[in-house]
This record gives sequence, structure tokens and C-alpha cells, in this order.
Amino acid sequence: MKVAVSIPDPVFDQADRLARDLKVSRSQLYADALAAFMSERGAAAVREKLDAVYGVEPAPLDPALVRAQSRSLADEAW
Repeated sequence: MKVAVSIPDPVFDQADRLARDLKVSRSQLYADALAAFMSERGAAAVREKLDAVYGVEPAPLDPALVRAQSRSLADEAW
């Protein structure tokens, strides 16, 4: 799909040089950059949702689990 966007000249110039250095078209560079940005934002959205769920209240470990872990670590050779 063709799209027209406005980009500041310095950003355009840097992107143009990068596309040449990477031996890809400008269109491919912009498509890759946008895909990476959206992927990162998607990961951030998941992280934000997890923080909202788990960041509200402390989640202490069950005391029985803490004891079991402590016993198993005592047997480890460091």
C-alpha cells in the first residue's frame, strides 16, 4: 500500500543513509522500523497489563513453599 507521510529532513536523511548502508529500499526500512515499533508496543502493552494485575498487591510465597525451597537449597553445593 502506498502512503504519504511527512518526516523531518534530518530524520529522512539519516533513514536514507541507513537504507543505503543496509542495502534495502527506503520502503523496506520504514516497514521494518514500523513493525519493530508495533511489536515493542505490543510487548509493552502486555507488560502494562501484567503490572496492573500483579503490581497492585504483594504476592507473598506460601510459607510451606519457602521452607521446601530452603531445604532443597541447603543441599546444593555452591
